[in-house]
Amino acid sequence: MFSILKPFLFNLDPEKAHDLAIKSLKFNVIPEKFFKVENEEILETTFLKRKIKNPIGLAAGFDKSAEVYSQLSKFGFGLIEVGTVTPRKQFGNPKPRIFRLEEDEALINRLGFNNDGLETIMKRLDRRIDPSFSLGVNIGPNFDSSSYEADFCLCLFNIMKRRLADYVTINISSPNTENLRDFHNQNELGNLLEAIQNEKKKLNTNTPIAVKISPDIENSKIELISDILIKYSVNIVIISNTTDRNREHLKNINKLEKGGLSGKPIEKRSNELINLFYKIIGKKIKIIGVGGIDSGMGVFKKITNGASLVQLYTGMVYNGP
Repeated sequence: MFSILKPFLFNLDPEKAHDLAIKSLKFNVIPEKFFKVENEEILETTFLKRKIKNPIGLAAGFDKSAEVYSQLSKFGFGLIEVGTVTPRKQFGNPKPRIFRLEEDEALINRLGFNNDGLETIMKRLDRRIDPSFSLGVNIGPNFDSSSYEADFCLCLFNIMKRRLADYVTINISSPNTENLRDFHNQNELGNLLEAIQNEKKKLNTNTPIAVKISPDIENSKIELISDILIKYSVNIVIISNTTDRNREHLKNINKLEKGGLSGKPIEKRSNELINLFYKIIGKKIKIIGVGGIDSGMGVFKKITNGASLVQLYTGMVYNGP
């Protein structure tokens, strides 16, 4: 089915194609029979002390405003992460802001955390009825916030208070929000995670925390970041987000566009980072591997490097569900 639709979708602007996909899912345009998965029992795994049907997840960024996460679960994902969610509604950066690099099996985006805002998204999450998959909520600050840390804490407190997520991801790694990646520095990361733990104590909740890491960190920082994640009892590290580097070997002219690069070109760096983090954190913190997955072999490489689960996005854009 996707092979028939792909030429039509790829003739559209990437963001229009994405919006069309969201609307199609929202109105259940695709028949249920296309989603059936056979012999899935062999992939069952345990995540956050519960059984899920497989270790394959959908990364944040597809369902930014939690509009179609229930419909997406029919694709067979074991976990789905919505967001990035900010306290206030945000329109993001000027369009165009998503670019296909077809020869490179990659995307570049500079969306800028466009989403419907915390209050609206919480109402949608409150309507969840399907517990068969693990649901994560990815949170971040508004671009014009006077305190990124306060925005993280506000989102976290409200989502956890209403028990709307199986885990919450602290997104400190998007290249499209100015100075956000400063939270990879020792003091900023420690202060943020201490504030987050204080919010959890107020609520007396055990909802797991994930931190999403940039692929552009220096290898020399890995041990320091790992020690901070362990110190503040982070449960999951997601490796990695998009990169604003590594453009020199790309073929498509869109490689010159500003934004975060995802897809096949970041697979090698993602796998390297997973392996380096795993050597330090071992089984103390679960690793979700992200970056360049487009096949079973891609998943296998992530897991053999130390990931317990994986998430994909760009691979689905090019190859379909």
